[in-house]
Amino acid sequence: MSTMTIAKAINEGLRATLSKDPKSFLMGEDIGALGGVYRITEGLQKEFGTHRVMDTPLAESGIIGTALGMALRGHRPICEIQFDGFVFPAFNQITTQLAKIRTRSDGQLSAPVVIRIPYGGGIGSIEHHSESPEALFAHTAGLRIITPSNANDAYWMIQQAVECKDPVVVFEPKRRYWSKGEVDTENSPGDPFKAHVVREGTDATLVAYGPLVPVALAAANAAAEDGHSVEVIDLRSISPIDFDTVEASVNKTGRLVVAHEAPTFGGIGGEIASRISERCFYSLEAPAIRVGGFHMPYPIARVEEHYLPDIDRMLEALERAFAY
Repeated sequence: MSTMTIAKAINEGLRATLSKDPKSFLMGEDIGALGGVYRITEGLQKEFGTHRVMDTPLAESGIIGTALGMALRGHRPICEIQFDGFVFPAFNQITTQLAKIRTRSDGQLSAPVVIRIPYGGGIGSIEHHSESPEALFAHTAGLRIITPSNANDAYWMIQQAVECKDPVVVFEPKRRYWSKGEVDTENSPGDPFKAHVVREGTDATLVAYGPLVPVALAAANAAAEDGHSVEVIDLRSISPIDFDTVEASVNKTGRLVVAHEAPTFGGIGGEIASRISERCFYSLEAPAIRVGGFHMPYPIARVEEHYLPDIDRMLEALERAFAY
């Protein structure tokens, strides 16, 4: 076991991948000598060379288009998008090319491309640097989408993403990059597309992913002081979604709150709430409740704390559920 930040865990996971898979390589803006704006790839170019850790032009569509071609030739590209809001010039390549190539070729071709995207707010930045666009990609069949909330998952998920035959988008919670945790470098936490129950409870189920998992755990601790036992689920995978784990929890607790930084309107929480309402209709003691960002462009830095879901908003949603 080693103690690492999430940033260091991703770095070590990438190092492990580059070491064991000669077909893997990194590409992105400023990821080489600089090590990326968050220093996630720091030291990797010096260790593996410029042919394995490549700086690219400022052209996201070119990065993903090149990665697709390389993947079709048997390589395993790992692309970094510098900021979440910078991914949209490559949206066409990701959703109409990467996501469709296996079906389009009747399974004869695959595009094992990994796309790393730092996402979410909480860093004092502005729009285009603090977006949560995961629902836009989750709507596209053919993509797998995962997001770690802790260092151990970060270390393993990046390696598991590279091993996947399908294109995988890894949304990395940038405001948690410096959060520390224990990393077991010998034993994998299992299927990256399965949710984890990170706190047992009996009165309500609180589902979160990525940057909001620590907030959900804090809300559950606060609710316990008022006598409520809240079960917390780290979703981990946004596409596919592990509905079975959520269903089993809600059948036990009778209440569901889903939280994410992205706006509630059109968000992942709506899909979870709808699906669980169908599956757990006779177990629910209250309607499923969503907590998320507001349906507006990301605000200026000095008011983002009012935009981002916090403990108080989660507790308010739990109180509404308990009131039924």
